[in-house]
Amino acid sequence: MASFSTSKCPRRSIVQLDIIVVGAGLSGLAAAISIAKSGHNVTVHEAASELAEVGAGLQLTPNCTKILQRYGLSDEFWASGSEPTSLTVHRYTGSILAHDEDFLQNMRKRYNAPFLDMHRCDLQQALHAQAKALGVDFRFESKVTKLEFEDARPMVLTEQKSCSVADLVVAADGLWSRCRSQFLGRIDPPKPTGDLAYRVVLDIEQIQDPELRRWVSEPTCHFWIGPGAHAVGYSLRGGKMYNIVLLVPDNLPSGISRQPGSIEEMKALFKGWDPILTRFLDLVNNVDKWKLMHRDEMTSWINDQFNLVFIGDACHPMLPYLAQGANSAIEDGAVLGLLLGRIKSKNHVPHALKIYEKLRKARGESIARETFKQREAFHMIDGSEQEARDAIFLSQLGKEPQSPFPSRWTCPQVQPWLYGYDAYEEVENSIKDDPFPPLSNNHQDDR
Repeated sequence: MASFSTSKCPRRSIVQLDIIVVGAGLSGLAAAISIAKSGHNVTVHEAASELAEVGAGLQLTPNCTKILQRYGLSDEFWASGSEPTSLTVHRYTGSILAHDEDFLQNMRKRYNAPFLDMHRCDLQQALHAQAKALGVDFRFESKVTKLEFEDARPMVLTEQKSCSVADLVVAADGLWSRCRSQFLGRIDPPKPTGDLAYRVVLDIEQIQDPELRRWVSEPTCHFWIGPGAHAVGYSLRGGKMYNIVLLVPDNLPSGISRQPGSIEEMKALFKGWDPILTRFLDLVNNVDKWKLMHRDEMTSWINDQFNLVFIGDACHPMLPYLAQGANSAIEDGAVLGLLLGRIKSKNHVPHALKIYEKLRKARGESIARETFKQREAFHMIDGSEQEARDAIFLSQLGKEPQSPFPSRWTCPQVQPWLYGYDAYEEVENSIKDDPFPPLSNNHQDDR
């Protein structure tokens, strides 16, 4: 799949700010690219020594891929994805509850962008390469331990005893954000959701079963929904790998967020499920368990001095049930950079951050809440509520779904809200409604 070009280029600011991004995860990399494209100097501090070649699958939905299309990522990146032709929801036993045979065409036709299943490290490496090409300065093994943001130019101190100042700090340091604790003035650990995830990636060379090999080589997306748990499976890397995520009740000890999982325990949880799924699970050699965490909503994503702003999991972590964590984080980074491209003075930064918060906070937090609703619909125990849910599914099988629909992936109310979002249009329209104030003569020298 070739990359996409557009005439809608971001504006470049007539002033050049020094901006520090804390964290080289997906939100930090997306922000670094967008901010650099907007004309500013960007330095990224990352605690790890390098971007490791590890991870599992991601589902990149059109609200995200339409941003990535404008980021100038390599053709190799686009070729590394898999575009599912159809999307199917199964009852856990295997029977079909919902099926969109034309999912690929529907995504492109409705949203003018693809739905891609992608290996996380392929996306991270592509974003990193593009950020470096734009002149972003990466400082690895640079763990930020303290922020001092009382002065106009905040100071960032690291565990390695380095000290940096900037005009703005972007807190993109994820679920376990130290920036968040600094901002709140207290330790603020994430909270367990009651669920955990088993994440499995299988190479097609591990699979001899002809039927399973077709599932991998001919990309489609499948959900299995059952009592207290659900699973999702999809192809990666052009049909060369298969990604399975199993979402089950959390039994990890308190304080443990990840540990190696027992294959036998995992398989026992899905005994009696669809034989296709269990045959895939029979091929697993090792698996990790990840505790799924969330956070309380923050009062604000920007500080009073307008020199610290939060993006991604640092301010709105999401359950994976709508696959919007990475997509929403990339939206955050894009919007922030686009707004910073419109400033004509340092004095415009507060206005830009206020618009960013207005555009992103309500949406990010609403999606986070919606993921809990999808969990409820997908994890119903067998009984009257589950039978009523399945009756809705089956009454619309082979038809265009009507809202409210139990699977938000194809719900005609929720899907357009998620996938139809255009960060570029949102910024453009918001500035028309709330333009930057004119510069006074006293502020000309701030440019």
